[in-house]
Amino acid sequence: MLHQITFPQNLDLGDEDYAFCAGKDCSAGYFSESRQIPKTSLRAFQPGCDEMLCYCFDISVSTYRTALSEGTAKLIREFVIQNTKKDLCVCMTRNPSGRCCLADFKRMEHDHDH
Repeated sequence: MLHQITFPQNLDLGDEDYAFCAGKDCSAGYFSESRQIPKTSLRAFQPGCDEMLCYCFDISVSTYRTALSEGTAKLIREFVIQNTKKDLCVCMTRNPSGRCCLADFKRMEHDHDH
């Protein structure tokens, strides 16, 4: 989480446990029992940043959506899967949610097909 929050907001996080709010309509990026850190304080949500699908390998939602439309999405997904199997992903550090993105690829594919 520390790597996701912009300076100087990352100076005073304390020892609290924070959770990430992944909802698009959620204004809080992280929250604890006593504090909220707005998404505008997170690197991934700075103006001009594309919405990311895979933070480890820099794949945006728009890039993958285009690949789905063009029939080239399998190449991207396989690249991510292969490198994840090689332990080259760093989801805990790069993804604000701390989660692996592979389920998000499947979700986008499902949404595209329906």
